[in-house]
Amino acid sequence: MGDMSVERDHYHFMKMALAMAKRAARQEEVPVGALIVQEGRVVARAHNQTKARHDPTAHAEMIVLQSASQSIRNERLLNTVLYVTKEPCPMCAGAIVQARIPLVVFGARDPKGGACGSVLRVIPNKKLNHRPVVVRDVLGDEAAALLKEFFQERRGKMKSHKKLVEAGSND
Repeated sequence: MGDMSVERDHYHFMKMALAMAKRAARQEEVPVGALIVQEGRVVARAHNQTKARHDPTAHAEMIVLQSASQSIRNERLLNTVLYVTKEPCPMCAGAIVQARIPLVVFGARDPKGGACGSVLRVIPNKKLNHRPVVVRDVLGDEAAALLKEFFQERRGKMKSHKKLVEAGSND
């Protein structure tokens, strides 16, 4: 019976992370959302802001780690859960290890940059001093669809911009 409520919690919190990802997409950021939950309470939420901040490290996970650490006044995010819509990259996975987060729940796998087994295995890695448990594919189809739609739309805009530029050079 306990597993069902844990699974229900994972879906509930991942839906909140997906809402953050959708906010990112509306701001023309890569749609990734994240939140940190401690004892059933959201202590921080964030989405990608690399464009807005002109900062390649402003991934949803990095921002949410900083925010949660400030909120609970501790750089160690013990007894927390990180929910993120896309598999963390190597940079974020390293930060997650440093923060000592015990559980990472993610949606879509990242076959081009995932560090929870898709490309690299930073989390969990038995050679590292902290090994978060990973739960994969929670609402992964929904998270993957959001990413796919974003990049298709972006490619479409780039093609139409290229056509405009080419049409302009014919004058």
